[in-house]
Amino acid sequence: MPKAEAGTPKAIANKIKAKGLQKLRWYCQMCEKQCRDENGFKCHCISPSHQRQMALFANSPGKFLDSFSQEFESEFVRLLSRRFGTKRVLANQVYKEIVADRKHLHMNATKWNTLTGFVQYLGKKGICHVEETERGWFIEWIDNSPAALARREAIMKKDRQITNDEEREKKLLREQVKLANLTKAPETEPNYTGLQRAEDDKPIKLELKPSLKMGMKLSSNKINLNKKSVFSSKQKIVKN
Repeated sequence: MPKAEAGTPKAIANKIKAKGLQKLRWYCQMCEKQCRDENGFKCHCISPSHQRQMALFANSPGKFLDSFSQEFESEFVRLLSRRFGTKRVLANQVYKEIVADRKHLHMNATKWNTLTGFVQYLGKKGICHVEETERGWFIEWIDNSPAALARREAIMKKDRQITNDEEREKKLLREQVKLANLTKAPETEPNYTGLQRAEDDKPIKLELKPSLKMGMKLSSNKINLNKKSVFSSKQKIVKN
């Protein structure tokens, strides 16, 4: 079938389809060519250009495999460090951002068959902290740059200094408690005895006497009671 001419609707449609992401199994890493379907991939595999590239790969497969693996690892770690830093993130999330680029290097061209194998490799190499959970593999990039190492060393030094200060304070407190216990007078229990009276002790007697004011008040009350009113009927008025 002849190729569609440039500018025709068929050519424009093919160009639009080629811009999108296609299936990984129809991608040739040696030729860096993406095919849209299985028939196109078969046609590419029997093309002379693909045969020449496969001949080069057959001469030194280890060289190409190591080169592709190193490139994929570099791209993955670069995205992980720049996009997420030292945060804990799902490995599958980072991989999705890798494959979002249409021209990315595909994992099926590397020495790792699965993402799990690649994540375990990063953990063994000390590039990332890896952890398997129910949601999948989590990774955390380890920053081994000189600046990061200097910061970690400063933090550790500060922590050691704080720990030493706390130990000195605890030691000084223990010594003060020990010294206080040595200089402390021995405590004696109180000795309780019964009440003892002297021979000349006599009972105390209290005598209350009425005051002078109280006596005067009582006498005045008696005088007032004996008085009679001037308007009494028993009294008679004498006229001269």
